Amino acid sequence: MPDQQMIVNEYIRELEGEARATRDCLANVPMDKPEYVPHEKSMQLGYLAILVADIPRWIQYMIEQGTIDFQTYQQKQAKSSEDLVALFDENLANAKAALSSITDSELSNIFTLKNGDQVYLTQPLSESISEAINHMVHHRGQLTVYLRLNDIAVPSIYGPSADTQSF
Repeated sequence: MPDQQMIVNEYIRELEGEARATRDCLANVPMDKPEYVPHEKSMQLGYLAILVADIPRWIQYMIEQGTIDFQTYQQKQAKSSEDLVALFDENLANAKAALSSITDSELSNIFTLKNGDQVYLTQPLSESISEAINHMVHHRGQLTVYLRLNDIAVPSIYGPSADTQSF
C-alpha cells in the first residue's frame, strides 16, 4: 500500500481553517503601539503579533530542518498590520508547501527544539506540528485580549464577536 497523506492533509486543513481568523486579528493590530503590555508579566503587543504571524514558519522549519534553535532562529519583523498579514500569509504558504512535501509516515521523524546546547524537547513531528498549531491559536487568543483592551474591534473567530454580527 503506498504511503498516504491523510494526516498531513488534516494539518493543512486545520491551518487553513484557522487562517481567516488569524489574518483578521493581525490586520487589526495597532503596530504604532508595539510596546503596549496589559500587565507587567505580559509580552509586548508587537512581539506577540509577530509571534502569531511567525508560528506557521516553525512548521516549515520542523519539516525541512528537523530543529529550531533559538540561538540561530531569526524571527522576521513587521512594522505595520499590513506587514503582519503579509508575513503570516508567506509563512502559512511555506508551511503548507512543507507539509505537502511529506507523507504520513514521515510524521514520525524527530523534531528538536533547543536554545544552543539546552534541549527543550525532542518529539515526533506529528506532536510538534499539532502543538505549533495549538500554540498559534493560543497566542491569537491573547492577541484578541490586547485588541479589546485597546478598544479595537475583535474579529469573529469561531463565531461572531461583540464587535461583529457575522463570520
